Amino acid sequence: MPPEKLTVARRRDHGVPERGTVDDLLVTEPVVGSPAMTVREAAALMTDRRQDYVLIPLGNQEYGLLTDADIRSRVVATGRGIDTPVGDLVTVPVHGVHRDTAAVDALTELLDRELTVIPVVDPTGDVIGVVAAADFIAAPSGPGMSLRGQVSRAATIDDLQARARRVPYLLADLLRRGQPVHEITAVASLIHDAVVRRALELVLMRHPDLDSDAVTWLSLGSNARREPVLTSDMDSAVSLDDRVRDDGIVAYRSAFAEVDEILRGAGMAVDENGAIASKPLFARTHAQWRAAARGWIEAPLENKGMIFTSLLLDGRPIWGDEGLSAVGEVFTDLRSHPGTMGLLLAEALSYKARLRSMRDMLARRGDTFDIKAHALTPLINIARWAALSVESTELNTRSRLRAAAGSPMLPEDHATALVEVFDVLQRVRLTYQVAQFDRGEPVSDLLTMKRLSPLDRSLVAQAVREIAGVQRRMVNLTHYMPITDQS
Repeated sequence: MPPEKLTVARRRDHGVPERGTVDDLLVTEPVVGSPAMTVREAAALMTDRRQDYVLIPLGNQEYGLLTDADIRSRVVATGRGIDTPVGDLVTVPVHGVHRDTAAVDALTELLDRELTVIPVVDPTGDVIGVVAAADFIAAPSGPGMSLRGQVSRAATIDDLQARARRVPYLLADLLRRGQPVHEITAVASLIHDAVVRRALELVLMRHPDLDSDAVTWLSLGSNARREPVLTSDMDSAVSLDDRVRDDGIVAYRSAFAEVDEILRGAGMAVDENGAIASKPLFARTHAQWRAAARGWIEAPLENKGMIFTSLLLDGRPIWGDEGLSAVGEVFTDLRSHPGTMGLLLAEALSYKARLRSMRDMLARRGDTFDIKAHALTPLINIARWAALSVESTELNTRSRLRAAAGSPMLPEDHATALVEVFDVLQRVRLTYQVAQFDRGEPVSDLLTMKRLSPLDRSLVAQAVREIAGVQRRMVNLTHYMPITDQS
């Protein structure tokens, strides 16, 4: 009997848009002031408009933000006069998002920057409104934000784990609603970040001898790129303040191992042999990371230099300072090391896109396909290197491809095709995994091709051919084009 097709039933909710934009969320006129107005005038304006913020135009489509909380903390609590110009108080400039921006992308920006509101602008750059976190409850990603809030407020480890175990059900529901997969995975990463942060908070509360301000926690891998699916590991690294001594690092690592156990209990995959902050190689001081990074750049074939570089190029801080500056400042100079860039490219292209490997054929596994190893990893590697070659700081694969589009190694049409290919592969991958989850089967990246629909089988085959074609072109170009000549 042929294997049963794996399918996911579609869900349609009347009145809920399949793809929300921030334009759908605008409900009030924006409250806009000026840099010269005083705190007294700003407070009066907020009261008159019944809002708790005022936007301050700073030019170049940037805006300062003054909130009611800012007035309490920066004026009342510090004894400053209410005639102080608001220009002296506004938070760091924020860029407005365009009205056709996907709601989930705006929400990600708002939460990452810890903003109260984010301005929405028209094509000319004029503010037409603002959105706050509460406005996204009505968006298609709203259930995810509700769960994220519950995770962040979990009072105990048991509560946190119980709430986090609902993530697969949420992703399955968003898939049935017809949400684009890149938006579904973005929502998943936002919740994963909240789970990790809350787990770290609860653990550090049990260790008052450890300073939370000394920790910068980085998410690595697919979660850092905001592309996690049901099989994704929770990879991580930590950079500690230089005042932390070696015995202190051991104590922190022990606490991070407790975080690992919480995440496992929450249903998240934490690979004991992978990149996790509880391991010595992934928990170091800023100075140690800086020294290691320089070593990887200068001698990439030693001490797993290329592997570590690729891992940390995907790093995204979710706790602590703005980033792993100790490493980041070194990696910004990568393009001045053409030898290392060439080796990184060769390493990236060594993962070939193919439907079957020789091992598969010898083992007579012709009917299965590892969608991660033989399709997505080669594509992600191309995107990472291409973005690095044009000095882009983008993290997610789609944005990296768009940033590098038009470069010698990645012509515009190839980049566009690879974005479409990535979306197809991620949709097939997540749909297959959700169907496995629904049936109570272990979720996997190893697809049984006969369980796919004929259309999906055809799309996967075409996707692999597209990636392999781009890889062949890049290999050919490396023979006569300087690696760093990408401008």
